[in-house]
Amino acid sequence: MHTHEIEEMCVVAKGANHGPAPIPQEGRWTKVKEVTDVFGLTHGVGWCAPQQGACKLTLNVKKGIIEEALIETIGCTGMTQSAAMAAEILPGKTILEALNTDLVCDAINVAMRELFLQIVYGRTQTAFSEGGLPIGAGLEDLGKGLRSVTATMYGTTEKGARYLELAEGYVTELALDEDNEIIGYKFVRLGPMMDSIAKGVDAQTALTKATGTYGRYADAVKTINPRKE
Repeated sequence: MHTHEIEEMCVVAKGANHGPAPIPQEGRWTKVKEVTDVFGLTHGVGWCAPQQGACKLTLNVKKGIIEEALIETIGCTGMTQSAAMAAEILPGKTILEALNTDLVCDAINVAMRELFLQIVYGRTQTAFSEGGLPIGAGLEDLGKGLRSVTATMYGTTEKGARYLELAEGYVTELALDEDNEIIGYKFVRLGPMMDSIAKGVDAQTALTKATGTYGRYADAVKTINPRKE
């Protein structure tokens, strides 16, 4: 179907055939013409419209199909259920299908949009990694205990800072010097602790094995529970 103006025009032959520009994918330069030409593993973040929640999404795409998805959320509590649904929805879909699928939570939808752009433009983590990464690489990114790396800190002008959770783990004590400044902390690696308990180790032994310290904890003048003191 054409407009009258187009119908009245004569044909001018097309000369050069400009195909798609090659993009780096898993150690190769490829010209992507079909969704099945798309490969890559990448991470990205998205946020909901009121910016009250965020999602970090990891996708591993092979031949245009999402073979692996890791969904990590922070914000409103409903996001966790949305993440559970997204974990069922995403694997097996092409990235084009996933882009046009309601992933329940707006932050997860935005993360999918941002990752789609990374992937189809060849800006993935595996752009120059020959063969890419195997299925399961996203899960390995969580490390031992398969637990997200989170940071939870709190502070007030009147009472100062409280470290609650860092990469090392759940903070149980803050070490203070004679000026009441933080010089270290004690933490528990919750993932390894739960693994030990699941294997039959009693809770107190598992807690002791999973406990560590950071900084000049041993030099503390006093220690405090960051959640109560």
